[in-house]
Amino acid sequence: MKGPSIEVANLTKRFGRVDAVTDLTFTVRSGRVTGFLGPNGAGKSTTLRMLLGLTRPDRGTALFGRVAYPDLPDPTGTVGAVLDIASAHPATTARDHLRTFCALGGHRMSRVGEVIATVALDRFADRRVGGYSTGMRQRLALATALLGEPEVLVLDEPSNGLDPVGIVWLRGFLREFTDSGGTVLISSHALGELQQSIDDVVLIDHGRLVWTGALDTLTASGDTLEEAFLRLTTREQAA
Repeated sequence: MKGPSIEVANLTKRFGRVDAVTDLTFTVRSGRVTGFLGPNGAGKSTTLRMLLGLTRPDRGTALFGRVAYPDLPDPTGTVGAVLDIASAHPATTARDHLRTFCALGGHRMSRVGEVIATVALDRFADRRVGGYSTGMRQRLALATALLGEPEVLVLDEPSNGLDPVGIVWLRGFLREFTDSGGTVLISSHALGELQQSIDDVVLIDHGRLVWTGALDTLTASGDTLEEAFLRLTTREQAA
C-alpha cells in the first residue's frame, strides 16, 4: 500500500467578517504521521472539513493525490476520517453500526469482524453504544473509519478518552499503518503524547501557516513539542 499525499494549496475560508483560514498551504506525505496543530480557534476544524468536502472553500484546493475528496471514485476506500466520536446512535450496537456503514460504503461485510478485532472492541461489539465510555466510542469511530481499508487517515483528537493502554495501542497502530505506506494527518492538543507519535508538524494560528516541517527539525534546539508550540504561537499572537 502507498497512500496518496495530501496537498493543501492556498486554502481560504471566510465566515462573515471572520477569516477562518487564509492562504493555507502544506503537504502531508505518505509513509508519515503528520501532526496538525494550533490553538483553539486557529482554523484546524475548518481546514479538516474543507479537506473532507464538508465545507466549501472560498479559494484554494485540498487534494488527495490530485483529487478532491468529493471526486474520489471510492472516498471511504481511500480516506478514513474521525471527526466526531458521537455519530453512532445510542440504541444500536457497535456491530450493527458497522454493518450499516459497511453497506453504505459498499465494503465487504467481513470487514465488520476484522475492524472490531483491530480496535479491540470484541467484548463490547454487541452492547448498545449508549452505554459506551468515551474511549470505547473513540475505538468505534476508528473502526468505522477503517471499514474501507483506506490508504489515508484523517483523525481529530483520536486519543481523547483512551486509557494509557489504548494510547499506546493507537501509537503502535498508526506506526504500523504508515510503515505499510499509509498517510496520516492527526490533530490533537495532547502534545506530549503527539510528540511520541508523529514525524512531521503543520502548525497554524489565526488561520495561517506558522511552521511546517519535520518534528526533529522543530525540536532540534532541545525544545519539546509543547515548548516549540508555545514559543511559535505566542510569537504569532504578539506580532
